Amino acid sequence: MATIEVDDGTKRTVSFAARMANVTEGEIVRRLIADSSLAGEEPTERENGVPIYADYEGHRTRALYFAPARVQIVDGPLKGKSFKTPTGAARAIVRHYNPRVNDNRNGWSFWQIDNGGPRVWLQSIRPTNADD
Repeated sequence: MATIEVDDGTKRTVSFAARMANVTEGEIVRRLIADSSLAGEEPTERENGVPIYADYEGHRTRALYFAPARVQIVDGPLKGKSFKTPTGAARAIVRHYNPRVNDNRNGWSFWQIDNGGPRVWLQSIRPTNADD
């Protein structure tokens, strides 16, 4: 994981913003950079997506999350598939790797944000109006 040196005041500010938004400090920095450096450009869909992953049955599946609820799988056997909700994507993964079990899963707690740091569930950035 890469590191960035900042002064103590900046660190406190970023930490506070992360706690208030219930996201990682890295996510706060990513959002600040995206908001300031891409303001005049039209970002691609991939740049707008939040990288996420799920570990199931010894397999890691990577995807992109697009608010308010869409998930697009970007690797593995389901690569290229898009789902209207995180739950739909989670159920597809369970069906693929273990078709004999009930695929009922809550996608918001199945997926994790791929931030290179501590575990952060997709639920932490779920919009208040997202259905699932």
